[in-house]
Order: sequence, then structure tokens, then C-alpha cells
Amino acid sequence: MERRQKIILTLCLLVLVGLVGYFVFKKRQAAKPIELNNKNQSAVNTAANPVNAGNVSPISGLPCENWNRRALAVMQPGDVQARPAAGFSEADMVVEMPVITASVTRLMAVYICNTPSEVGSMRSARHDFIHLAKGLDAIFVSWGRSESHSESDTVGLARGILNRGEIDNINCNGDAGKSANACSENPCFRKEGMTRGVDSGYSHPAGFLTCSKELGYRLENKFSGYKHIEETSLENRPKGGHLRVAFAGPYAAEYDYDRESNSYLRTWGNVADVDRNNKKRNAPKNVIVLMARSDQVEGQYNNVQLGDPWYDQSDSGDAFYYMNGGQYRGTWKKDKSDIASKLVFLDESGNEMTFVPGQMWVEVLEPGQALKWEPMN
Repeated sequence: MERRQKIILTLCLLVLVGLVGYFVFKKRQAAKPIELNNKNQSAVNTAANPVNAGNVSPISGLPCENWNRRALAVMQPGDVQARPAAGFSEADMVVEMPVITASVTRLMAVYICNTPSEVGSMRSARHDFIHLAKGLDAIFVSWGRSESHSESDTVGLARGILNRGEIDNINCNGDAGKSANACSENPCFRKEGMTRGVDSGYSHPAGFLTCSKELGYRLENKFSGYKHIEETSLENRPKGGHLRVAFAGPYAAEYDYDRESNSYLRTWGNVADVDRNNKKRNAPKNVIVLMARSDQVEGQYNNVQLGDPWYDQSDSGDAFYYMNGGQYRGTWKKDKSDIASKLVFLDESGNEMTFVPGQMWVEVLEPGQALKWEPMN
């Protein structure tokens, strides 16, 4: 009997060791950059030349004096204590996604047409945003960076990517990539009166443009852009509609369609979302929701499967578009074999989506988090 018990105990231990080894391997596998195999990539053919006619922003499709200026992509937090944020109302595009799985979100505001007086709070780089900025031909700006503690700087999270110079960048914190201190005048500063010190980092975007010139960065935009069409006439617009993008807790975003302006009035954590600079309500013309899996890979850091060339297995997924008061379905694609590939928005027929001229607000939602649209005709 004793021998039988020993055999059973030994088998149980072997099973336990096997299970532990399996999950450790899976975690390391998720955090390890994948080996690219271009033969297995499904790329989307997109025009290399500008897709919009005239002197308009390639992102928003709006005419402006700075239409051909290279974009600035600035990292900002979603933290409640940092709200209201400064600068969002003047962005051509805003990208919002979780930086902790099913929890905290962070945002990247992209500026071409406008140069806000201030942008902030600012926050650290996360690798999920870097390849998106690269695909927009933007200069990436952050206050610090995420770092992997198990990988070297040549492989690790945002720090390694910035240090390798895979994107033209400016770092207010100076702990990776190109430091803002390297410029004749540092555009970054601390704002007094903030609840937390981590939320006090702000900047003058005009200074980033001067700094970029001093660093030898190209200042002309070469991004081909997104397609645009004329917006629906007032008489053909629906009376309203309500969209809920259910990020966790106070990070949830809601949009109420406004018929007169043909835009979506944004609410953030049950509070009307306004720009700290000008007190205007953030109200994009286009809301784009991308579905993408989010996995925790190390400590508090997570990885969103958005087609980056370092960690992702997936580079496409479902998409939902909200414009002209309606909802449209499609897919998104970001070719992970090329860091500079464009984030492509496709309709149900597989053609590039056309948008209303104006701000684009991109929400990246994890499967399992609710997305609800309530039309009002």
C-alpha cells in the first residue's frame, strides 16, 4: 500500500511540475518578440500617394495652414486625477486603449493642423502606441517609458524601441530615446496645482517642433492619409444616438450624437469631457472602435494585439465606425511585418473606409468589454 501511495504521489508531482512549466513557458512566449515570416503575412494594398485632394490634413481631411506638417503624437494619461486633459479638442486623431489589461487606459493625441498652447498631462511611452505613431509618420513624444525587467534594452518594451531609434522621438523625462534636454529650449514643464506629481507633466507643442528641427528630424508629412467624403446633409441626419465604450470603471467613454454639429459629444467616467485649454467639449466627427485582445505580459505591463512587430501574433480584427449618426461594421489591419505600415480601416467589402472630415477618435476595446450603440431615428 505504501508503494502504491508513493507512485500516486510521484505522478501528482509530475503533473504539477508539468502544469507550472506550461504556464511559465506561455508567459515567456507572450513576452518574447515573435520571429517575423513575411510569407505568412496578409498585407493590405494601400496607396502610397496622398488619398485626399487639396491642402488638407491627411488624417482629419480638414483644410489648414499646416496640412503638410509632420504630425506630433503625444502620450497622455486616462487617470481621473489628471482630468480634464489639455489639447484633445485640437487633435486630428486620438487613440485610446488599455495599458493594464481590463483596467487603466492611456491616450495618444496626434496633431497636424493645430498647435495647442499646452498639452498635458503627459505620460510615459508604451510600445503599443509606438508602431501606430510610426504608421502615421509622426514624431513620438512622451514623458518617460515602460521597461521590461526580464529583457535587455535591445529587446525590451518602449525603452528598447526608443533607444534603437525605430521612430523619431522626444522624451521629456530623458530616460530613453532622444531627451528634450538636448534641445536649446526644453518644451516640457511641471504645472502647479495638480493633485499628484505624476500628473503635473505638461508641454508646449510648438517647442517640440523647434526641438525636432534641432534634432534633424524631417518636418514634412509623408503619410498618405485616410479617405474622406462630404458629411450627410442636416435633413438626412438622424435625431440622435448614444454610444457606450465600456472600458473599466471611470475609464468608460460615452458619446451622444449631436445632429446639428454632426459630431459625438464625449463623456468620460460620467463627466462631460472638456479640453482644459479652451473649455470646449471634446466632440469627434468620427468614432472608431477596434476590437483587439489585451494580455498582461510582465508586471503591470500589457500587450494589445494590434499588429506590432515585436510581440503580436494578430494584426487584424473587427471594427465599428460611427459617423453621420450611424453605425457601420468592418475590419482593421496593421501589417506586423512592417513597423511603418498604416493602420488600415476597412468596410464590410474589404475596401478602405471613408470618413467625415474632422477629428477621428480611435477606441481599442478588449473582447468581453461591452460596446453598445442605441440609435435614435
